[in-house]
Amino acid sequence: MGKPEHIAIIMDGNGRWAKARGLPRSAGHRAGVETLRRTVRAVGDMRIPWLTVYAFSSENWSRPASEITDLMGLLKIFIRRDLAELHQNGVRVRVIGERENLTPDIRKLLEEAETLTRNNANMNLVVAFNYGGRDEIVRAIRRLVEDRKSGEAADITAENFARCLDTAGIPDPDLVIRTSGEQRLSNFLLWQAAYAELVFLPCFWPDFSVADLGHAIDVFAARDRRFGGVAQRDVAS
Repeated sequence: MGKPEHIAIIMDGNGRWAKARGLPRSAGHRAGVETLRRTVRAVGDMRIPWLTVYAFSSENWSRPASEITDLMGLLKIFIRRDLAELHQNGVRVRVIGERENLTPDIRKLLEEAETLTRNNANMNLVVAFNYGGRDEIVRAIRRLVEDRKSGEAADITAENFARCLDTAGIPDPDLVIRTSGEQRLSNFLLWQAAYAELVFLPCFWPDFSVADLGHAIDVFAARDRRFGGVAQRDVAS
């Protein structure tokens, strides 16, 4: 089947990685950022055009305030430290998720990353931040209803609904990878991942390597994607 065009990753296990080493959770998140840097570079080197990462879910606000502060600080550091390199390498950054309740400084950083890289075409990095699949679907329904009230929308179809999602214009993921051994989507790309191949890896996110990425792609390549139809070999027989 070849390489996927779009990989989405649930970067899970930072806290457990740190706990296993007797370190604070913040150390796990810092190590996770380093893994993200390596992974973005590896996906670019593989000429895979789309990578989506689950950076911060809408449910993560329930975590301790100190951990949230650490995570926001890491986001700022990542954008300030890495945005120039991403831009230089032709990476376009897009952000999905609810922005209304974000602080102005965080919202400004996200907008800066999108604006600076808007015309880049070598690779697309989609950051799911303050994102939840159910919340996205509810917001999309509201948009569709409001459009219909104003007479701007056509019939309610899957295609028109998809245009109201945060991911409008972004292809659905072919491959979803989750680290840490957990085997669930955790409210990530619920609509978009309907026909994605799912690969669950036992390693915690900070330990995720280029070899692990290659393994997940090999698993994907060995799958028979039918999209609800019948495999070609079954048709032939």
